[in-house]
Amino acid sequence: MLRPVRLVDRFNEIERELPANWAEATLVLAVSNEAQSDRAAALLGPTNPGRHGKVIRFATGRRGAAVEPDRVRNLLRRLDEAGIDGDLKLMGSEIPEQAAAAVPKSLARAWDETVAELPPDWSDLYGEVELFSTDYIEPGALALSPLNPLREGPEPQFRFRAARRFGYGASPEMVRRCLERLDEREIRGELHILRVLDDTEPAYTQGPVWYAGGKVS
Repeated sequence: MLRPVRLVDRFNEIERELPANWAEATLVLAVSNEAQSDRAAALLGPTNPGRHGKVIRFATGRRGAAVEPDRVRNLLRRLDEAGIDGDLKLMGSEIPEQAAAAVPKSLARAWDETVAELPPDWSDLYGEVELFSTDYIEPGALALSPLNPLREGPEPQFRFRAARRFGYGASPEMVRRCLERLDEREIRGELHILRVLDDTEPAYTQGPVWYAGGKVS
């Protein structure tokens, strides 16, 4: 006899099938045992679910008022631990209006555009790659490893240093190649330049020292 698929595993499958720029998704859980419906709805309480008999409807979202995916994952894990079985399905998803017709920008292309706008004598740069999903953290860290990426807090983002001529930080070419590796793996995100210096001439040091969150970067 086959064991039912865990609800948290089914949720992970649904999330992987969503568009890269999804904003909110509505899900329906049909509980196998009607006697467990009250318990299931109570455990999903933080999502403010709607219920009709054995069918429970709730939503998750990356932005706005909807409960974020990681929180939903934890709630479904509690249902699994309580032995509650059911059929979890995607009812529908939404993407931001401005992004509905847009193709996610290549991070490598974003780097090219950014560098083109910098002063021609820029020397040092402190940047950040903000990923669109926490699922991207581990593969993203691997792809960006040559940049010695740094994570600050729980958000799915990595910070890095670049140096055009010498000193601390990866070369512009290496930064582009690492961002290209993210594109190849379909890891989506946004590139932000936090700080940039031009025409520096370090004395007795390999480059500038920046402080972020009270720490040396």
